[in-house]
Amino acid sequence: MIRADKLAKIYTNGGVATVALEDVSFTIADGEFVAIMGPSGSGKSTLMHILGALDTPTSGDYLLDGQNVGKMNQDALAEVRNKKIGFIFQAYNLLPRRTAVQNVMLPMAYAGIPKQERRERALKYLTMVGLGDRLDHFSNQLSGGQQQRVAIARGIAMNPSILLADEPTGNIASAQAEEIMTIFKELNTQGHTIVMITHEPDIAQHAQRIIHIKDGRLVA
Repeated sequence: MIRADKLAKIYTNGGVATVALEDVSFTIADGEFVAIMGPSGSGKSTLMHILGALDTPTSGDYLLDGQNVGKMNQDALAEVRNKKIGFIFQAYNLLPRRTAVQNVMLPMAYAGIPKQERRERALKYLTMVGLGDRLDHFSNQLSGGQQQRVAIARGIAMNPSILLADEPTGNIASAQAEEIMTIFKELNTQGHTIVMITHEPDIAQHAQRIIHIKDGRLVA
C-alpha cells in the first residue's frame, strides 16, 4: 500500500536550511494499522503531510498503490487526496454551522456524488460510529469525543484506501479515547489501512506496529 524510500524534507528560510526528514524508508501493507510516534519536532507531522499528499519530499520516493506521489503535480495530488486518503485531525476541523450529517456529506459533494447517495452514506457511517441519534446536531452541540466520531465518519465517507489520523485522541478524555480506538480497530478489521500519529504510548499500543521517528530519522 505505502512505500517510503529514502524520504528527505528540507525547508529553507532566509538561506538557512532545516532538515525535517532524512533517509526515512519503510513499507506499510494493505490492511495494516500502524502508529507513528516521536517527540515534538521529530518530523512525524512532516511525514504525515507527505503521506497525505499535502506536501512532497525534497528527495526520495513515496509510492501509494504503486503511484509515485512525490512526483505528482498539484492537480494530481488533489485527486489522490480526494479519492484515496481519508483524514482525521486532532482539532476535528468540523464546520460549526453544519450538522453532523452535513459535515460528513461535504467531501462527497466535492467529489460530485448525488445528494441522495451522500445522505445515505452519511447516515450509514454516522450510525456505524454510534451517532445515529445525533445526526442533526451541530458540532458545538456535541462533546469532543462525539465530534471526533463525526470526523471519523467524514474521513471514511469516500471509502479511502488509507486513513490518516493525526493525534486523533489528543483533545478528548481517556475513556473517549479508548472508544475511538475501538472504532479504529473495527475499521481496520473491515479492511481499512490506518496510519496514526500519536505521542501517547498507550494509544500507540492499539496499532499492530509502531514506527518511531526522532530528529527526522526512523529509529525503530
